[in-house]
Amino acid sequence: MTARNTTPLRRFARREWGPMFWTVRDALARDRWRAIPMTLGAVCLTSIFQIVQNTSWGFRPVQDLGSVKAADPFWLALLRTPLSLFVPALDLPVWGALAQVLLVFGIAEICLGRWRTLVIGYVATLAGTTYARIGLALGPEHPLGLPVSDRVVNDTGPSAAVVGLALYLCWRYGAYLTGALVILAMVGEVLVKNNLAGKEHLAAIAAVMVVCVVRARWGSARARVPLGPGPAP
Repeated sequence: MTARNTTPLRRFARREWGPMFWTVRDALARDRWRAIPMTLGAVCLTSIFQIVQNTSWGFRPVQDLGSVKAADPFWLALLRTPLSLFVPALDLPVWGALAQVLLVFGIAEICLGRWRTLVIGYVATLAGTTYARIGLALGPEHPLGLPVSDRVVNDTGPSAAVVGLALYLCWRYGAYLTGALVILAMVGEVLVKNNLAGKEHLAAIAAVMVVCVVRARWGSARARVPLGPGPAP
């Protein structure tokens, strides 16, 4: 089918999501589940943590390994952050965390590579963890501040990493409208439900946007143009 015979919506979808879709499709067609070993491991680890933390004997060890709170010393939060991504939040359904990891981490692992996915995910997560302490220091009266009660909120789960990876993928593959919608959705989350998680998502977005600007300005020539193969025939 030629471009002249396609609808405007289809042309937009091909331009916005085509390069990313074709990259993922080709990798899965070629390697199937072997294309995303890190993502599958992350899904399994998240499932294990969910099962263990809901037992009488496993809750405390899981919290000691991967629970992050703003009241914790920062060095302890840094030590726990690598595993905190895979500890499901206690107040949210675990299937949501599993779906986020499988979809976004899977696409990122294929499109960006394993190590870049981990780096971007942890940059976004650390931005949220750092913001929590800054927000508490600013206090509830400041627009960017947090109430004292957020000191003891259990801050775990992959959501900040997912938001950061989604935004980076949109920038790297030229899906700029989708990236703008991700940002608007997170701003709307804060306006509707002004809690720690929502503001940490905004901090993750800010950190990843800085990474994108640095890559675009000082990165290699290849980092300054969208990735992805050409349109499929």
